[in-house]
Amino acid sequence: MKLPAFLKEQRKQNNLTQEELAAKSGVGLRLVRKIEQGKVTMRMDKVNQILALFGAELTVNFKEHRND
Repeated sequence: MKLPAFLKEQRKQNNLTQEELAAKSGVGLRLVRKIEQGKVTMRMDKVNQILALFGAELTVNFKEHRND
């Protein structure tokens, strides 16, 4: 699942508005909105600050390198 969909789904399952999520996670409302809109560049530490509320975090996932 992609981050924007995950965040929006978790926020709604927890009956939170974007404003409430921003306040509870200690980040700005603008960041929450940008994530849900699929903005491609943002600070991972701030994203993880929000995701921590839902017991999740962004991590590095190495793709298998193929020499075809």
